[in-house]
This record gives sequence, structure tokens and C-alpha cells, in this order.
Amino acid sequence: MRRTIAAATLLAVALAGCTPAKLAEGRVRSALVNAGLSQPNAACMAERMTDRLSLGQLRKLQALQSPKRSLSDYVYTVRRVGDRQLIEVTVSSALLCATGFAPEKKPG
Repeated sequence: MRRTIAAATLLAVALAGCTPAKLAEGRVRSALVNAGLSQPNAACMAERMTDRLSLGQLRKLQALQSPKRSLSDYVYTVRRVGDRQLIEVTVSSALLCATGFAPEKKPG
């Protein structure tokens, strides 16, 4: 009985730890799609960006929603935010994802 409770508690803690990251990634992906990026680029970039940016920086990105635009237009818009790390992560993510050179995330 104690092992079952301990295992359930450990599982709950593990799942709770994964949930915020997945939620953030999903919200960033949606924001990128709403900003005009393609679904594949948005998914790839969201994965990289949520690993590298703070919550505040991700909120700045979420505020950039507008009519559909190209990836280069989006990067240009992010540059106007003036956050160096945000720009670097966005540009590198856009480049790696658009060219297919972004390493795939390993399950786990």
C-alpha cells in the first residue's frame, strides 16, 4: 500500500513538472501560428524557444500576433522588441527550423 501511494505521488510530481513546459510550448506554438507562421515552423520554433527563453520573453512574443506574415517578416518584427536574447533565439530557431537543421527532440 505504501509503495502504491509513493509511486502515485512520484508520478503526480513528475507529471506536474512536465505540464507547465508543455502548456508553454503549446501557447507559444499557437502564438506563432497566429502571427502567421506555418504549423511545422511554429511547432519546431516553439519547442526550441520554450527551452531557451524566460516566461516574460515568451509573453513578449505572444503580444506580436498580427495578420499572416512570412517567417522573415516575423523575425523583423521580433527585432523591434529590442531584447537581444529574444532576437538571437528567434533568429536561430527560425533559421534552423526553416532549413531542417534543428535537431529533433528526443522522447523522454
